Amino acid sequence: MSKFKRIALIGRSGHQQATETIARLVDYLRAEDLEIWVVDDIASIDGFSDLPHCTLEQIGQKVDLAVVVGGDGSLLGASRALANFGTPVLGINRGTLGFLTDIRPSEAIEKVGQALLGQFTEEKRWLNSVEVIRDEQIIAQATALNDVVLHKGQSARMLGFDLCIDDQFVYSSRSDGLIVSTPTGSTAYALSAGGPIMHPKLNALVLVPMFPHTLNARPIVVPASCVVSVTVTEKHQALPQVSCDGQTHISLLLGDRVLIRQSEEQLTLLHPPGYSYYEVCRSKLQWGGRIEPQQDDE
Repeated sequence: MSKFKRIALIGRSGHQQATETIARLVDYLRAEDLEIWVVDDIASIDGFSDLPHCTLEQIGQKVDLAVVVGGDGSLLGASRALANFGTPVLGINRGTLGFLTDIRPSEAIEKVGQALLGQFTEEKRWLNSVEVIRDEQIIAQATALNDVVLHKGQSARMLGFDLCIDDQFVYSSRSDGLIVSTPTGSTAYALSAGGPIMHPKLNALVLVPMFPHTLNARPIVVPASCVVSVTVTEKHQALPQVSCDGQTHISLLLGDRVLIRQSEEQLTLLHPPGYSYYEVCRSKLQWGGRIEPQQDDE
């Protein structure tokens, strides 16, 4: 008997390979007599219009399992909506790296079938919440599963800002910006900026400077209970921005303060049997395998 009865299929309508995988999953789930939901974008495609559908923001309350077909970007976009309802997520990779969407398309039916029977590994991944404060008023709020990035926007000039942690001054910086990453995001943008890889079970944040105008700026790992505050201290013609998971963007003015803290929301991420975080790192980051000793010919 299936552990889940109502399944959401989420993907991008403009991604042909993703929609092909979704079509296969629809046939399989129909044969299993399960209730299938899709997001409005997918319902606009011929062959899916007869399925119940709603917005991405609403779908988490309609189902008890969401299957995201696409790359990590698709899962990041879905996770911020699904975490509101605690809906577990299974990812099928139709993108490039696939740190979060770790099921190969050729195994989609098999691995989804295993999940329906309760055969999976469950992980909880923390999100970060973001508030932008202007003149002592909150003007914008957002969440991020991977990272919150303060950056200079379209300007070629460096960005000036002050960094505080738990109301304690840390430093002033002139740089291209600052990445505040969760352990989940430590293998994303933060990694390319020289940040450390953090195991997803760590309850921590890493702050990674982006091209700082100094020779001694280094990433800082802090407890996830900390409140990170970043204040814009220089005026720019092109407005600097704060970006959440590279998908939500908020423009900033001189004096704006960005508060970043751990959200109360968690993403429930499901992995197929045999999942290993280290195997994912080894394959995606091309870590070296075991070095076998050379055999003596004598």
